[in-house]
Amino acid sequence: MDLLLGILVFVIVIILCSIKQINEYERGVKFRFGKFARIMNPGWKIVLPVIESYRKVDIRTKAVDVPAQEAITRDNVSVQINAVIYYKLFDASKAILAVENFSYAVGQLAQTTMRNVVGSVSLDELLAERDKISTEICKIIDAATDPWGIKVENVELKDVSLPEDMKRVLAIAAEAEREKLAVVTKAEGEVEASNNLAKAAEIMAKTPGALHLRTLSTLSDISGDKSNTVVFCLPIEIIDAIKKIGDKK
Repeated sequence: MDLLLGILVFVIVIILCSIKQINEYERGVKFRFGKFARIMNPGWKIVLPVIESYRKVDIRTKAVDVPAQEAITRDNVSVQINAVIYYKLFDASKAILAVENFSYAVGQLAQTTMRNVVGSVSLDELLAERDKISTEICKIIDAATDPWGIKVENVELKDVSLPEDMKRVLAIAAEAEREKLAVVTKAEGEVEASNNLAKAAEIMAKTPGALHLRTLSTLSDISGDKSNTVVFCLPIEIIDAIKKIGDKK
């Protein structure tokens, strides 16, 4: 009787030790005699001691910070870039069987891909088309990690750092560009004003009395301020006419 009780207790202990819990966000990779057996879905699963073993993997989306990398652009400018890569496992067995450490492998692949892609574009393209470059990096990494059972969802370039001398050059170039735009805008304004004045002069020349009305309007505007001094310039013909009248008298 004691022997049967002992055996029963031993069996119960073995069963309890064999029960493994797989959470909803995990998958288990079971091995039997060292060979891949099957994928264990969430729940309580039996893993026989000695005969079987298992590895749990997290299938949630992971955000991995890729350390800053020094890269040289196509126009030979040295930059520091870092990024964040988002990926998740779609095949737990491949992630365990096809690569030794999938997290480390994805990080290393991201670093080399970033350097290669940055080396194929100019500095202006890198600064102006970061989204396009991020998409290109994502496509390359996703294609390379597909045999590992990994889906790369997104890659975001966080920062692009330039050397101090290059920052000064870009600042000078930006200031020159702003001055150029200001000069162009001012010139365009002057051309537009000249065209408007020419049109106004043409209309006044064709309309009798328009110039006198404009003169009266201007006098009315400046007379509102008592500090203004108004000087009338009479045409020389009028002065000569006044002199002739005085001579006759």
